[in-house]
Amino acid sequence: MGRDNHLLNLIKKHQNHRKAIKQIHTQLIFTTAQNTFNNPSSIPVILTLWNSLIRHYSLGISPQESIYLFKQLKCQYHPIIFFDSFTYSFLIKGSANLGNFCVGQQVQCLSLKDGFESHVYVQTALVNMYAECGFVGDAKKVFDEMPVRNSVTWNALISGFVKWGDVKVARAVFDAMPEKNVISWTGLIDGYTRMGRFNEGLSLFREMVMVEGIKPSEVTLLAIFPAIWNVRCLECCRMIHGYGEKSGIDAFDIRVMNSLIDSYAKCGSIDDAVRVFEDISDERRNLVSWTSIISGYAMHGMAKEASDSYKMMVDAGVEPNRVTFLSMLNACSHGGLVDEGLEFLRKMVDEFGIQPDIKHYGCLIDMLGREGRLEEAEKIALEIPNTMSNVVIWRTLLGACSFHDNADMGERVMQKIMEMEKKYGGDYVLLSNILAGMGRYVDSEVVRLVMDEQSAPKAPGLSFT
Repeated sequence: MGRDNHLLNLIKKHQNHRKAIKQIHTQLIFTTAQNTFNNPSSIPVILTLWNSLIRHYSLGISPQESIYLFKQLKCQYHPIIFFDSFTYSFLIKGSANLGNFCVGQQVQCLSLKDGFESHVYVQTALVNMYAECGFVGDAKKVFDEMPVRNSVTWNALISGFVKWGDVKVARAVFDAMPEKNVISWTGLIDGYTRMGRFNEGLSLFREMVMVEGIKPSEVTLLAIFPAIWNVRCLECCRMIHGYGEKSGIDAFDIRVMNSLIDSYAKCGSIDDAVRVFEDISDERRNLVSWTSIISGYAMHGMAKEASDSYKMMVDAGVEPNRVTFLSMLNACSHGGLVDEGLEFLRKMVDEFGIQPDIKHYGCLIDMLGREGRLEEAEKIALEIPNTMSNVVIWRTLLGACSFHDNADMGERVMQKIMEMEKKYGGDYVLLSNILAGMGRYVDSEVVRLVMDEQSAPKAPGLSFT
């Protein structure tokens, strides 16, 4: 018994360390079997030991290991050990993390067979499992048949509908919920922001805080930030900043501070973004902090400040990633610093071993196109692998051709676009305008005729008068 308790303490101590858990698992195999058969009084402790391992595996990188362990135990200890609600709850969670609906169903059948059809924890785990796997109808069925539900049950169902984009039903469940907590409100707010219904998300957030008096958690704040910067609500940004400082969230959650930097910049106040960044101590600043301020400078056309921040970041020992370089390329593009942008691309590839993706190529072509270096831009566009290239790249170049009145290249670019997509009228109009601007009216009219033959729609003009 003493050894079993020692092993249980070891599991609790090393529950986040896979290697240590594996060693404990091995020791359990050799020590518990004999104790179980010779000393029935040790069964509760031994079951707790195995449940702790099942829980670890179900939440880990290989959830299927929890299922394998359960099968092994069932064969080895049946009918001496009867598995409890914790066992089935952990197994169902493992099935959810595995994304395996069939395994989850099998575990459900076993749990029903062992008498857990009305157990709130087991049934809540089932609601979550079905919702996670995309079977929200089955999740709702389990939910409806539960004689007793708790707040976790309701939140699991709301989260399931939110995850699969059915905010309308999620709202109906939320409205029917007898006692809502911060998790319930956060789940629905997150649903609205994910679906692009930003004003509804903000309205719900205000109702939660001002009407119901529920204090938002750091997760709530992270969920509402996309709504704030999408509607450009600088006042909301400052309100959340003040709340974060008073509640202490800013002091312990760097994610909130980083999101504030990003939101202030997107709401138009780079000065506020800089102040938040400077309030973060050197020890707490991470890659996201640096990338957020660099991105903020980029979107405000402050290429020099972005470049200076990049240098400070590297001097601080923080290694940039592909998002950091994308922000730097954007900064150079909007600041007209073409050679500096090309140098950043070289550093990205040669010094940090990061291969450019389609967004980096798009920035390069936009940067070169703005400065009229069209031949270089076309050369880069032609070198993009076919598996990566898309029509947006060529449309960016076509726009540059239009701006710089380069009809010859415009025709070549248009040919590339037509190989990918023929049904967007804006491309034809742009090329037609390029040709007309060069005095090639006959060619311009031919392009218009081709557009009509292809039935390519052109967006109608709008007027407020």
